[in-house]
Amino acid sequence: MTRRLSRRAEIPVLDKGFVRLVDAMGDDAAVVLAARVSYAGGLKGEEQDRKLIHFLLRHQHMTPFEHAIFKFHCKTPIFVMRQWIRHRAGSFNEKSARYAEAVDEFYFPDKWRAPATANKQASRENGRIDSPLADRLLRDNCRQSYAAYQNLLRAGVAREMARMALPVNLYTEFYWTVNARNLMHFINLRADAAAQWEIQKYAEALAELFKARMPWTWEAFRLLAWTGKNAEVDGQSSPT
Repeated sequence: MTRRLSRRAEIPVLDKGFVRLVDAMGDDAAVVLAARVSYAGGLKGEEQDRKLIHFLLRHQHMTPFEHAIFKFHCKTPIFVMRQWIRHRAGSFNEKSARYAEAVDEFYFPDKWRAPATANKQASRENGRIDSPLADRLLRDNCRQSYAAYQNLLRAGVAREMARMALPVNLYTEFYWTVNARNLMHFINLRADAAAQWEIQKYAEALAELFKARMPWTWEAFRLLAWTGKNAEVDGQSSPT
């Protein structure tokens, strides 16, 4: 039911980031057992258990999925983290530049994107951009910003104030503990083409780790979330 997966499984993301699975509690079986506990049921074999997971997702009976928990260690640019935390789902602990000196690790994109024509906050890959100039401007800004940060520290300024000089493409790290229900919701929104490309890459990494841990749930979620809730309806009775 659960694919072999190292508790320390790590997927590189962007140029210096990663998503690492630190710990996990529960799997597809945990969802099935939670769903059947109301009438003292248990596991009934792969066919019936998989059907039950599909039924639960198709009809939006989501609380059983809250009994499978994931703990991730993530390294992202600050601007990605700010989008991530808007979900307000799960528990976060982030590296603090008040307690520790910031490291000069910045995200530098491989390609520059132009503004989207219809969606004002989005971007598009095709567009006439002077990439060498954009690269140079960003790298110069990061170098100057980090130098200003270091100079502020040397001048006796507290870390909590000196960090104001740092840009949002600086990398940060955080722990995120989240249940499978909220993880699916995050992936559904952030792996979508409408999301910013950088956070899409993190959502795709989370999806790989989720898929390895809960393949039956992933199968049902992938089908129902991407092709419509009723795409595989084969009758309305619960496969108890």
